Amino acid sequence: MDSEGSRKPWRVLEFYSGIGGMRYSLLKAAVNATVVEAFDINDVANDVYQHNFGHRPFQGNIQTLNAADIDSYNADAWLLSPPCQPYTRQGLQKGSSDARASSFLKVLELVSQLLRPPSYLFVENVVGFETSDTHAILVEILEKNNFVTQEFILSPLQFGLPYSRPRYYCLAKRKPLSFEVPKFNNQLLRTPGPLLGQTESTMEKEQLQSPEYWDELLQACQPVDDFLVFKTFGNGNDLSTCSFHANDSVKSDRGDEENNVYFVPSSLIERLGSAMDIVYPHSKRCCCFTKSYYRYVKGTGSLLATVQEKTGNRTPSLHDLSLRYFTPKEVANLHSFPEDFQFPQHISLRQRYAMLGNSLSVGVVAPLLQYLFINPS
Repeated sequence: MDSEGSRKPWRVLEFYSGIGGMRYSLLKAAVNATVVEAFDINDVANDVYQHNFGHRPFQGNIQTLNAADIDSYNADAWLLSPPCQPYTRQGLQKGSSDARASSFLKVLELVSQLLRPPSYLFVENVVGFETSDTHAILVEILEKNNFVTQEFILSPLQFGLPYSRPRYYCLAKRKPLSFEVPKFNNQLLRTPGPLLGQTESTMEKEQLQSPEYWDELLQACQPVDDFLVFKTFGNGNDLSTCSFHANDSVKSDRGDEENNVYFVPSSLIERLGSAMDIVYPHSKRCCCFTKSYYRYVKGTGSLLATVQEKTGNRTPSLHDLSLRYFTPKEVANLHSFPEDFQFPQHISLRQRYAMLGNSLSVGVVAPLLQYLFINPS
């Protein structure tokens, strides 16, 4: 196995860098690597990235990059998290014919034109990408350029995190490099077994879909309470230190947007009722937070009850639960972003939720990157 301390750091290009989830994953993985350039067309996301890493990503259209541009970075690895809208269940699922897929396809086409193609490639996207024609193009290009792949669909729940967010991942290495568990080459796996050094056959799809499998995972997850900034009852930073405002919000004494707590208006509770996903601090699961969280309630992420499920023999009504939104910092915590991650003050609340909804789970990607960069001797 390569000794991390005995060679120069891997040179990494980070495409669709967003607010830095991939770079945080690289840091958490403790891989000996340095990001030589990041690319993102969104200037607000680049503000956040620059605020946290002290470097502003390249903001031009990456479709304008040519092979000579990429070769000039002398990169060993590409990390890519391309737009997911062409592949989402809610979208039109136009795949490669969607204009938002074109930049990713252009970057892939460059691989065969490079004098120095990358040795490692990592792609993250939504579940559904694996059945798209874009995926077929990705696999074909990687095969033609001498890459071996291992693909995964994994959720943070499988890593002890109380967050249901299954995502597709493609790990690719250019030969003669190989994976630590090569028996899973060119397979799509739904368990993190190889990351844990497990070489036995993976579970059957029926087992993975069984309630028993997921119940066992939930038992091993941390409670939601471990990720909260504002504790809703019990000890800690509780809401009694904040003051109420007329817009269904609670504002921290510190006065910044990051430390405001927003409650769900009664009118929404009345209208949506049981359609809301409600969790408690002791819960071991919450739903995926989308980029529309806070703008909409139904199907965009979980709401947190700030009142206990039962007081004596009385079960509180939905109104009595004082439902609130998770704060952006709490969503970042569930993404496993580090404690020192921050948004610049000028970023609005909606923008924070939207960028977090477009980001990734560091707690899942970090072990995947560790696995990718390990090279058997």
